[in-house]
Amino acid sequence: MKIGLFGCGAYGMALSSILTTNNCDVTMWTKFKEEKTNLEQNRGNDSLIPNFKISNNIKITTSIEETIKDKDLLILAIPAAFIDDLCKSMRPLVNNNHILIATKGIEQETGLFISEIVEKNLNTKNIAVISGPTFAIDLITQMPAGLTLAATNEETEKLVKSALQNNYIKLRTTQDIIGTEICGSIKNVIALAAGMLDGLNANDSTKAMLITEALHDMETILDAFSCEKRTVLSFAGIGDLLLTCTSTKSRNYTFGKLLGQKASKTEIDSYLKKTTVEGYYTVVSIYKLLKDKKVSIPIIDLIYDIAVKGNTPEKLLSFLIEKE
Repeated sequence: MKIGLFGCGAYGMALSSILTTNNCDVTMWTKFKEEKTNLEQNRGNDSLIPNFKISNNIKITTSIEETIKDKDLLILAIPAAFIDDLCKSMRPLVNNNHILIATKGIEQETGLFISEIVEKNLNTKNIAVISGPTFAIDLITQMPAGLTLAATNEETEKLVKSALQNNYIKLRTTQDIIGTEICGSIKNVIALAAGMLDGLNANDSTKAMLITEALHDMETILDAFSCEKRTVLSFAGIGDLLLTCTSTKSRNYTFGKLLGQKASKTEIDSYLKKTTVEGYYTVVSIYKLLKDKKVSIPIIDLIYDIAVKGNTPEKLLSFLIEKE
């Protein structure tokens, strides 16, 4: 199978390791000539995944056309903020291609989910989404990991399974594409709160309380968007929530911890500049979306107030007790 993989970041490289294990022919795209040169010369990026090398058989390119031409499956694995621009550049070259979204998040200005951006820009209805508890650095170890796979049709679902599923990657399927994306996005927001609790020196019992309350709120959000409430029990839901809210490997958790420790504005701004903290941007998007739908999710309001407006993180402690 021939794969065009957009994104040479940590998750893109981790996916490439699965694809090559499954004997796929992979072309990886990067927008940056410097990154292309580095990957061609070093076959890795130690600042993203230390001591990991991508297969020598993978071709690296800055050409969108080369990444799309004659490919059986296209995979999008770049930050959410850049998906719209990429799709617009892909538009003249896409004609009913099968596209897998491996990006989590919501577009800030429009409130669109990634699948909606793809549908808006590209001439294809063959769309799938993967989401679940999988850190890039864990995927390369070839230990068991699970992902939720949501697809618009059986053909696309089968292609994705053929590309990714093997003796250490499990894919559980659903038709709830937006629900899967909601879970994958909201967990990043809740991870900010989990990190705040760590920064406030809260114990594990308090963190477990947060996760439990968050599950109920995620179910309410799914219902508000006419999604399947049981999606909250999937790899994309409880699975990813547990991973992201309990691990210091999570950039969202780490950023939340800075907020909880009341780090200086300089330190916080520096972290945001150097690191993609999807939860920070997603909380702005989901906050607006929920307001537009007239749905009240107090925990989202509070995280927004702390992370964006600079309110005191101690409010999270009293909120967990007072929350109805």
